[in-house]
Amino acid sequence: MKKLVLIIFVLIGVSACKVNPFTGQKTLNFYPNSQVFPSAFAQYDQFLTENKVVTGTADAQMITRVGQRISSAAERWLTANGHPGYLKDYAWEYNLVNDETVNAWCMPGGKIVFYTGILPITQTETGVAVVMGHEVAHALADHGAQRMSAGTLQQLGAVAGNVAIKNQQTLGIFNQAYGVGTQYLGMLPFSRSHETEADRIGLQIMAIAGYDPYEAAELWKRMKANSGGEAPPEFMSTHPSNDTRINNLTAWAPDAAAEAAKFGVTNFK
Repeated sequence: MKKLVLIIFVLIGVSACKVNPFTGQKTLNFYPNSQVFPSAFAQYDQFLTENKVVTGTADAQMITRVGQRISSAAERWLTANGHPGYLKDYAWEYNLVNDETVNAWCMPGGKIVFYTGILPITQTETGVAVVMGHEVAHALADHGAQRMSAGTLQQLGAVAGNVAIKNQQTLGIFNQAYGVGTQYLGMLPFSRSHETEADRIGLQIMAIAGYDPYEAAELWKRMKANSGGEAPPEFMSTHPSNDTRINNLTAWAPDAAAEAAKFGVTNFK
């Protein structure tokens, strides 16, 4: 059994090397699109049947318009940088759902939902573009598959420990320490790194789509004000703190504008 677990780890380590085209870095991802996307699409369709989708309104049309512009900008960037077939399995979809929750999310393959509750904070089409760029970036970077991969490794580590440790008292200590340790030293930092990566990629593609990247920090200032300071410490959260995001987006905006200029975009909404 020990050998089997070791072999599994070795095979995963060898096969889990997919490169993020936006960063040039190898990522932890051993789930192909062909395995992840069909399940995600089915879950998305199920969600839509169970929730009130807003259609035909100016807000719903704006969500679709912004999403199409940003996903098109992503395809332009990918094609220009040597990745013309990267999006062939994606099936972009953008829906507005009537729900007061202040949130938006994206499933693998480009299935995106905005809740009506976030629109008073986004305020403008550019504000929507900040959030949309972030969500599109999650899809582009395969963050869903990476989270699945990390979860699998976490489970395998627990199995390996339980196989190797025979003393029940020691095993109990291991399981408790392993759960807390992998959560706070592994999974949460991993999630925060995804959010930061999505912020940066999203800023770049929203700028290429013609939206002002300097407005991103302003959106997050409004998000901070809306939270009323009720947020856990950053090390306990899946997301960077509002202040971290504001500082990052402020620092990255000039680079995003410069990237947009390469595509002839020098005036922003």
